[in-house]
Amino acid sequence: MTLGTSEILLDNCYKRIEHIVSRRIAGEAILVPIQKKLVDLNSVFALNETAASAWELLDGQHTLKSVLDQLVTEYDVEKEQAHQDLLELIQQFIEIGIVEKV
Repeated sequence: MTLGTSEILLDNCYKRIEHIVSRRIAGEAILVPIQKKLVDLNSVFALNETAASAWELLDGQHTLKSVLDQLVTEYDVEKEQAHQDLLELIQQFIEIGIVEKV
C-alpha cells in the first residue's frame, strides 16, 4: 500500500535510505542502489537539478516545509507549483523505496 500525496504533510521529515549512493554530474544526481556490495543497474535513477537539491535535503532533519522553502528560494518557481512537484517527488521516492518517513 502506498500513500497518496494528500497524506504527505509538510511537517513530515524523510530520510534517504542507507543503501543508495548518489553522485552529482552536470547538475543532475544519479542514484544507484547498493545491496551487499552489489549494484542493481536495473534500478539506477537520474534526478534533474531541482529534484537533486530536494534529495540532498532529505536527511531526516529537514521538514518538507523547509525543503520546499529552500527550493522556492533557490529556483525560479512559484510556491504552489513547487509544493505540488515536491509532494509528487516524495510520493515517487516512497513508491520506489528510496526514502522513509522519520
